[in-house]
Amino acid sequence: MHRSASYLRPCLFAWLGVHAACASPGPAAPREAQAPTPIPLTEARERFAEAAALCATDHGATWGVSLCGPMMVVDRETRFVVANQADARGQLRAQGGVFVGSLPSDESIANTSFDWAGVHWAQLGWPLPADRAERDILMMHELLHRLADQLPLPHPGNIDNPHLDTADGRYYLQLEWRALASALRATTDDGGRAAIAAALAFRAARRTAFPGSAATEDALELHEGLAEYTGVVVGRPEPAGRIEAALQDLGAHVADPSFVRSFAYATGPSYGLLLDRYAAGWRARIAHTGSLADALATAVSVALPDVAQAAGAYGGPALRAAEEAREAKHAAQLAQYRRTLVDGPVATLRFRHKKIQFDPRSISPLGELGSVYRTLRVADEWGVLEVTSSALITADRTAVVVSAPSTTSGRTATGEGWHLELAAGWRLEPDDRAGDVRLAPP
Repeated sequence: MHRSASYLRPCLFAWLGVHAACASPGPAAPREAQAPTPIPLTEARERFAEAAALCATDHGATWGVSLCGPMMVVDRETRFVVANQADARGQLRAQGGVFVGSLPSDESIANTSFDWAGVHWAQLGWPLPADRAERDILMMHELLHRLADQLPLPHPGNIDNPHLDTADGRYYLQLEWRALASALRATTDDGGRAAIAAALAFRAARRTAFPGSAATEDALELHEGLAEYTGVVVGRPEPAGRIEAALQDLGAHVADPSFVRSFAYATGPSYGLLLDRYAAGWRARIAHTGSLADALATAVSVALPDVAQAAGAYGGPALRAAEEAREAKHAAQLAQYRRTLVDGPVATLRFRHKKIQFDPRSISPLGELGSVYRTLRVADEWGVLEVTSSALITADRTAVVVSAPSTTSGRTATGEGWHLELAAGWRLEPDDRAGDVRLAPP
C-alpha cells in the first residue's frame, strides 16, 4: 500500500559521527534533464521514498528504534551506486535529489549491511524486485541488519548448519515447515495449537538426532530469521498480508539446493507471527530467551505428539522417499567436490582481510574439510576471486580452495569455474604437493 507523502521526511544521523541528511523525496528533476545512468535516478528516489514511508509508519514500534537510515542500491554490472544520503568522505556526489558514485572493486555487491566511506549502510543489489510487497520486505530486512549493533540480539557470524544437508535433517525441517504453515492458516485456536505442537515435535526430533544443532539453528534464526520477520511485519502492515508473506517464505525455500544457511529465512517469519499471536511483548524478551521455538513452546504450553504419527499427517512417507533419493545423488556430487577441491590439484588462497559475497541457498558442507560454495566472490589484499562453479572454504575459515589454474597470464589466473585477478606484486607459486599452487605475497 502506498503511503502519503507526509511520511517522507529527511533525517539526521549524528550518531554516525556525520550530520548527513537523508535525500529528500521531493520533486524529481525532469527526466529529460538527467543523463542516462545504469540505475534510473527517479526510480531509485521512488524506492527510497517507499522505504522512508514504511519506516515512518512503523515509527520504531517493532524494535523500539526507527529502521530509517543510510541506504544505497548498487548496479551489479557497473558497480554504479545511488544512495539516499551523502557519505562522510566525499565519495558520492549529489545528483537528481540523490547521491551517486561507484562502489570500489574490493567491496562486495549484496543485500547486506556494511561500512563504507565512513557510513554504516544498508546495501541492496539493483535491480530490486518488481513486486512491491517483495521489495518492501527486502528493504526492511536489510535496514534491520543495519541496526544490528543497536539491538540486544546475537551476532552469529558465519554459522552453518551442516546437519540440514542430510536426509534426516532436511526431512524433519520440511515437516516443521509444513506444520508451521498449517498453524498460520488455522482458523481455530485448537487447530493452531495442534499444528504448533507438531512443528515443535519435528524440531525436537531433529535436534535430538543432531546434538548441538539447537544452538546453531537458534543463532541463525535470531539473525536472519528476525530480519526476515521484520521485513514481513513492516513491509506488510495488513495481518492477512503478513500471513501470506510468511507462507510464501515457507514455500519458496523448499526448492533451495541447500538449507544450511537459508532455512532461517523460512522459519523466522512464521515463528515471529505465531509469537505475535500467543506471546504479546515477546520481542522485548527474545534476547534473554535466545530461541524463537522455545519462546513459542513456553507461550502455547502444549504436549508434543508422537513424531511418527504426526509425520503421517504431513506427508512424511512421500517426503522421506524424496529425501533418500536426493541423498544418493547428493553423495555423488560431494564425492566429485572432494576429487576436485581436496584430492587436487588445487590452488589455495589464504585470507588476510577478506570480504565475501555468496548465495546462502547454495552451500554444501564437506564434513571436517569445510563447505563448498557454488557461487562466491572474495575480495582480499591479494585481489579478487570470482567463482561460478565451486570453491571450498576451509572449516577454520582461513582459506578458499579452488581447482588448479588452467591458464595464467600476468596478474590473471583462470580455472574450471573461477577467475582470479591478482593485486600488484602478488603471484601464484608451487605449493608443497605436486601440482598444487598457493599465493605468494609481494
